Amino acid sequence: MSVFPKFELDDKILSQGAEISRKLDQLRQEKFPPDARKTLRPFTTAEVAHYLGVSTSNLKHLHLNGKGPMPMTAAGGRRLYTAEQMQELRHYLDKTGKAEAKKYVPHRKPGDKLQVIAVVNFKGGSGKTTTAAHLAQHLSLTGHRVLALDLDPQASLSAMHGFQPELDRNPSLYDAIRFDSQRQPLSAIISPTNFPGLDIVPANLELQEYEYDVPLAMQSGNEGKRFFARLGQALAEVDERYDVVVIDCPPQLGYLTLTAITAATAMLITVHPQMLDLMSMSQFLLMLGNITRTIRKAGASVQLDWLRYLITRFEPSDVPQMQMLGFMQSMFAEEILKSPMVKTTAISDAALTKQTLYEVEKADFSRGTYDRAIECMDAVNFEVQGLIHKAWGRM
Repeated sequence: MSVFPKFELDDKILSQGAEISRKLDQLRQEKFPPDARKTLRPFTTAEVAHYLGVSTSNLKHLHLNGKGPMPMTAAGGRRLYTAEQMQELRHYLDKTGKAEAKKYVPHRKPGDKLQVIAVVNFKGGSGKTTTAAHLAQHLSLTGHRVLALDLDPQASLSAMHGFQPELDRNPSLYDAIRFDSQRQPLSAIISPTNFPGLDIVPANLELQEYEYDVPLAMQSGNEGKRFFARLGQALAEVDERYDVVVIDCPPQLGYLTLTAITAATAMLITVHPQMLDLMSMSQFLLMLGNITRTIRKAGASVQLDWLRYLITRFEPSDVPQMQMLGFMQSMFAEEILKSPMVKTTAISDAALTKQTLYEVEKADFSRGTYDRAIECMDAVNFEVQGLIHKAWGRM
């Protein structure tokens, strides 16, 4: 006879889910008073110079001559700029620089197409959401106009930007690609973030409805049979507002992922260099290839400017991981980003407060830990930025 008392599963998990949500909201209220919305720390002169692509002495010269926005002065005489001031500086330098000088505002030019990057992996835990969040924020810090799309019903990317879907009741991309009369324009469901130049379409559990809607719509007419075009159509409405769209795809090969990939101009596949992860990725690629071939025959455009593999959670001292990396490089070295994302406690520690490396304070980490992590993350993101600019014909 069982010694465990019987309980109703739905009652138990609903109560536990509600309790977790309540506690998370309490933490959010404590971390981001007074309205539970994320703010953004100021940036040092060295950081601003790094993302603007100028020298610190150049910034100091501007400050001493009263040109551009005036920074705050912190303890010890350190000069700090807000992210908004960083944008002001970028536009000031672009306006006052010589014609042949480097352009500091890297917006799209006439004829440059919107870059849509789908960050994908079939297996959870590969660092997909971490990659998407840092890439979107990096691109905004370097002067691009960015839209982040959270396509994962679990809404981790949204959470990293301060949203708690079950409490905030934000609409999701589902509202812009659904098949009924309640469909809305994408512009109506975009929200700003704490990063100037970075907007987001948050996710919620309602996104999962799309996986059920598509098969039904396919039975009732041509609109359902061309489900893969719906995201591209939605993005067309806001095309002129952005330079880059970063999509965090769900960790499964469903209709949401296929819709994202069809709209994409580029694909970034995150890979943890271990045998089981590589086997999973192999199955993902085979299934994806067969499905995209089918939808291409149905009229989908699945041409990409580039595809790259990003090695994540990499430990250079781990011999089996080095062997896996060598194995991958022997097959498609040109399509693996030169900069891997190393495993670091800085990222996991920052995530404890739903923050990224670009948001946390360097002083919160042990000496060298933050510097190594941000150097590695920037190397990855600048490499991806280079691919974006190359697609625009800039070398």
